[in-house]
Amino acid sequence: MNRLIADQALLPSGWHKNVLLAWDADGMLTEVIVNAEQIAVAPKVTGTVLPGMPNLHSHAFQRAMAGLTEYRSDPNDSFWSWRTLMYGFAQKLSPPALKAIAVQLYIEMLKAGYTSVCEFHYLHHDIGGKPYANPAENLNCLIEAAQEAGIGLTLLPVLYQYSGFGAQPPHAGQVRFINSPEWVMSVLQRLQSEHPQHAALRYGVAPHSLRAVSPASLQQMLTLLNQWDAQAPVHLHIAEQIKEVEDCVAQLGARPVAWLLDNVEVDSRWCLVHATHLSATETQALARSGAVAGICPSTEANLGDGVFDGVAYAAAGGSWGIGSDSHVSTSAREELRLYEYGQRLLHRQRNLLVGNDGAASVGNYLYREAQRGGAAASGRPVAGLAVGQRADLLVLEDRHPALCGKHGDQLLDSFIFCNHGQTPIRDVMAGGRWVVQNGHHASEERSSTAYAAALRGLLAD
Repeated sequence: MNRLIADQALLPSGWHKNVLLAWDADGMLTEVIVNAEQIAVAPKVTGTVLPGMPNLHSHAFQRAMAGLTEYRSDPNDSFWSWRTLMYGFAQKLSPPALKAIAVQLYIEMLKAGYTSVCEFHYLHHDIGGKPYANPAENLNCLIEAAQEAGIGLTLLPVLYQYSGFGAQPPHAGQVRFINSPEWVMSVLQRLQSEHPQHAALRYGVAPHSLRAVSPASLQQMLTLLNQWDAQAPVHLHIAEQIKEVEDCVAQLGARPVAWLLDNVEVDSRWCLVHATHLSATETQALARSGAVAGICPSTEANLGDGVFDGVAYAAAGGSWGIGSDSHVSTSAREELRLYEYGQRLLHRQRNLLVGNDGAASVGNYLYREAQRGGAAASGRPVAGLAVGQRADLLVLEDRHPALCGKHGDQLLDSFIFCNHGQTPIRDVMAGGRWVVQNGHHASEERSSTAYAAALRGLLAD
């Protein structure tokens, strides 16, 4: 049995001192006891312990694009022109390059506070769209990368069929993505036989968006999935762009979220990513559904998507979590900070995201809600420091200038909103194993070398 005692820790019930955490060989928490200093012998961890943060939305290969699209490629540069650049970049990637990028990314995530990731993966085929001999080639690379880095993984093969609403034929930039519901299920079954699901690995599906799948294929995908695993996570891009909303109304007769909620049984296993452009009615309905809204503030700002109205959604009691998406940032606390700052710019007020329970700390609301929503979206037992959950945690360096002398919510507010110098995250545990100690990952040098070689190769082409 492995155990430690934390000076102070954030549990689902709130802040507690001298918290005993014990976990088994599978990395599952078996004991969580408060005020345990006098009743247990265990190593003492000096510093504040937080539950690890799930990252609910990632396109791993886009990490290598960071910084490469910050120039005007179109007089009306937007998400749609960025997407054209992304398609071109995706055509160059080989499985070894994808794995090198993913290992580097997952190590960066761990060091920045994410202990698990939901990988929304649509790069299925070889360059030019030629099928791999093993159709799960790239998905296997992501599983291996997560295992090497030590991060928990929810793997979501993407169903991608069309270039736009009305079953428009795919174009050349999408040839590596195109598949069918039967293809997705056959790959999942193959992965299940080669890499059985366990506490560190979960499978689900990701119908890319309502513009990239038809109503019929969406229903077929869900029927096949439910026959295989009726609890598997389902993730979907939903209303990222105004044009997407307008096209959905023109083709399907309703806004994207409204159409989905009216035509599909959406519940807490669902994660709707970039539900940016919602009507007031959709906001209320999404909150009632129990689905998780996937918020990716750094990417949504980078792409000029717009600002999700988190204030209205919080008032409706909606569930949400954060993702790093295109990975222009891999910092969990930056996503949380940007989420609140976006609300301040939208509403021209301060300290807006505090929930409905009367608590005043923005940091407490942000961290705990994002952790809870991210856990639901991942479909894995990562819902905080509680018995039966994974031993995923962060240890903060309380002597860091941003944190020194602070405790509880004041410390958590400072952790999220003070951005001075190096990260306050000192150590990271994922699944009961220390993967970051004193700010370092054991594989970071080897990974950075492999990543640099992969990037040089991609940029040389």
